[in-house]
Amino acid sequence: MKESKMFYVTESYTFEDIIKKSRFISVIFPCTSDQVVLHQLKTLQAEHPHANHIAFAYRIKTNEGIIYRFHDAGEPTGTAGKPIFQYIEGKNIINVLIVVIRYFGGVKLGAGGLNRAYGHMAKQVIDTSTLQPYIEMTTLHFTLDYERFQSFDYALKKVNGQILEQVFAGQIHLTVTLPVEKQWDLESQFTPV
Repeated sequence: MKESKMFYVTESYTFEDIIKKSRFISVIFPCTSDQVVLHQLKTLQAEHPHANHIAFAYRIKTNEGIIYRFHDAGEPTGTAGKPIFQYIEGKNIINVLIVVIRYFGGVKLGAGGLNRAYGHMAKQVIDTSTLQPYIEMTTLHFTLDYERFQSFDYALKKVNGQILEQVFAGQIHLTVTLPVEKQWDLESQFTPV
């Protein structure tokens, strides 16, 4: 079974809207760890000390799999964080945090209205952002004789790989990174250490 294509963002984007007198601000951030999430949330709480709710959802790809969390921030259970998360998951975005800040405008939206409002804000900020296709990379090590280096370098460039480290001694010791899906193309010509 082929895994569906994943996406990520490289920069943050903001979208703002007024829904039934409440001011909603949604922000999408690239993030790769819980620490980055906490830092972004603290920054937003400092920037919006009078906001009534700062709901969020995130989804991060780790070596152990995908981790995710969502939080309603005082809204009724399941009406804020979960609708945000559903849009992240539906678009298969990883390494992302979406925060929706709400300044209450005096009109209660009800559970359905909140669900729609938070979902709408997540959708809009995703649509505003530029999604990049995620390419799974791997790191390999090679030891080559000098006369094979030029053909190796050419083969590596052909598979969109890069040299991370090279040590010239009796032989050339290389550490390279390349897309996982191209690993066999390179390994069929050169044997990793």
